[in-house]
Amino acid sequence: MRGRTVVVTGGTQGVGAGIARAFAEAGAQVLACARRPPEQPLDGVGFIPLDLRDPPAVRAFFEGLPRLDVLVNNAGGTPYRLLADAGAERHARVIELNLVTPLTASLAAYQHLRRSSGSIVMVGSVSGARPSPGSAAYGAAKAGLANLAASMAVEWAPEIRVNTLVVGLVRTELAHLHYGGPDGVRAVSRTVPLGRLAVPADVGAAAVFLASDAAAYISGASLQVHGGGERPAFLDAATTEEDVTGTSTAPEEG
Repeated sequence: MRGRTVVVTGGTQGVGAGIARAFAEAGAQVLACARRPPEQPLDGVGFIPLDLRDPPAVRAFFEGLPRLDVLVNNAGGTPYRLLADAGAERHARVIELNLVTPLTASLAAYQHLRRSSGSIVMVGSVSGARPSPGSAAYGAAKAGLANLAASMAVEWAPEIRVNTLVVGLVRTELAHLHYGGPDGVRAVSRTVPLGRLAVPADVGAAAVFLASDAAAYISGASLQVHGGGERPAFLDAATTEEDVTGTSTAPEEG
């Protein structure tokens, strides 16, 4: 990635910081943009304050760049909120952050990326491909993001490649708050086939790959970064004959 300029939205903490570090370690010039600076500076990563929900500010930011080779649309997230516990306006803000702002940034970056034959990496989520109770608006936005990326990949080819990382459970600095402390993190980790949560560097490595020449013929793809996914619940819930006789009769799927 030497000689290339990369912008990572929301690249100051968690997964975004892991992505920014990975590009910096690969030799790129990296700019992280977010509303607030990182608590600790990231080696090799510059910071630009930017509210991605302000389209004129986003356009001005990208117009001011001398060049751009890679845009990573990482900014996003949601609090746990059941649908009936909040009004439509709150859910709409979640959709705005996770779907509309990546579109805003991508449109603002379009001319730069077209000139450089650049790449866009969307940071999606497994929540966009399965029911997401407690984060339904977030899941809907991430489902829309994957579709948006696939459409961009067709409309903007051959100059710009666009791909999506479908990210599973990640152990960030706030993971213990989401999963009920260290014991909760360990319990959740056991549900992942690879036996652990991802770390931000895992997502960063995948983002660098999709933006690199090694992925030159990959566009419109969704790369699953989820450690094998989630163990199907029926495997644990169903009672098989093996429990009684020692002979397995696993439930059929149809």
